Amino acid sequence: MHALLPPPASYEPHDRADGPPASGPWRLAVESGPPELAETLRALFGPHLGDRLLPPSSARQGPVIRLRIDPDVSVPRSCLGIAPDGAPAPVDEAHTVRVEAGGITCRARTAVGLFRAATTALQLIALAEPGTLLPAADIADAPRYGWRGLLIDPARRFVPVEEVRALIDLAALYKLNVLHLHLTDNEGWRIELPSLPALTSGPAAEGGFYTAAQFTGLQEYAARRHLTLVPEIDLPGHCGALRAAIPGLPPAPAPPGLAGRFPYTPPLDLADPATRQVVGAALADLCALTDGPFVHIGGDKAVGITDDAFATAVRALRALVRAHGKRPLAWQEASRAGVGEDDIVQYWVDPELMDLPYTEEGLAARADLVGTGISVPLLRALLRSSRPPQTTSRAPSTAAPGFSSPPSPTCTSTGATPPRSPPRSGWAGSHTWDFPRTGRARSSTSPPGVPRPMVCRTSGSREWSSPCSARACATSPT
Repeated sequence: MHALLPPPASYEPHDRADGPPASGPWRLAVESGPPELAETLRALFGPHLGDRLLPPSSARQGPVIRLRIDPDVSVPRSCLGIAPDGAPAPVDEAHTVRVEAGGITCRARTAVGLFRAATTALQLIALAEPGTLLPAADIADAPRYGWRGLLIDPARRFVPVEEVRALIDLAALYKLNVLHLHLTDNEGWRIELPSLPALTSGPAAEGGFYTAAQFTGLQEYAARRHLTLVPEIDLPGHCGALRAAIPGLPPAPAPPGLAGRFPYTPPLDLADPATRQVVGAALADLCALTDGPFVHIGGDKAVGITDDAFATAVRALRALVRAHGKRPLAWQEASRAGVGEDDIVQYWVDPELMDLPYTEEGLAARADLVGTGISVPLLRALLRSSRPPQTTSRAPSTAAPGFSSPPSPTCTSTGATPPRSPPRSGWAGSHTWDFPRTGRARSSTSPPGVPRPMVCRTSGSREWSSPCSARACATSPT
């Protein structure tokens, strides 16, 4: 048995054979691979192994963790989704790990795969019971998904640099390859931008922020552990910190009767020249500071804004990011502004699973919500912001006025209908889910606006594609 996370593609125990003692002491030998790999792995292993990891100069004997590049490594597993480094396809991370009496041998075709194999070796040693022998085994693994991310939120509670580094280390140990930093919100602005010093010189940055140099350092630290940092400036909503630092920016147009009715900061109006100039300067600086190919523009929970104003904002934000050589990411709500061939949206919320009431009677019956300040108009606005309007005739009893559930998709190849709660492993066979009345086809999980995600085994979780090749990736590796 093993406790490896994520579970490997293949784990084959050896018959009647014992592996090395978990207590070591262990020697680390990079027989082929990048010269900096040994130093990075020692820094990563040290907190978990302590004196069980011998220093390079030690003459003591013990089992060896060997790492070598091997062009013959082959793991029959396809990797789906978007490459965090912006490459046309995800990097080859396939690797093998052999545990036998003399130690652990890690092989891979690439430096990234070799690093992933080393984290498997560390998990095997660190999770073993003291005084035991590691089980002898052959392990083979390759990622199922190209984008495997962790999001942290320093905007609402600042996370110091040392803690972010510790989180990067933990993410690397579990083979994640993206760290998404939610850097701005109503509660704080956490990134220094040279063109807009006001953002980090007053209350907006109270509690702390990352200097430009610290942000660069975090990216370098993450890159050595094969993680890409994706920074997010969340607009046009979630702009309270920006408004506090740069007052006077006008609110976006609100739907009739809704202006001022919610406990939310009014979203920004990207049609306003002064607002667009401020936002343009912020994104120009952030793009210049970002090493990776992606910059996240947010787009979630922008309640109290007209559809046209929201679409204008999202399209302007996307254009500004592209103008500075980066590729924009956005939350699922951004699909209300349209999804083009090169746009990426991330699915994060299922309105139906939130189990919220959209009538006064339903709200009155919810003791957990009464007295919290939540109102039916606010709940309806949140629902509207989370998915595009639907035009079907079938609506659930709890639907807000003007909304209905989308029809059940069917597989264009087989006519199959996905279950209400599909199994984790997905469906066997090839399925492309066709959503009636929309004229579009999606594969894998449903696009933003479809309540329950459907998973197709052949294309994987959290990725969908349309005829125009627009794709959505997930922040979860599962």
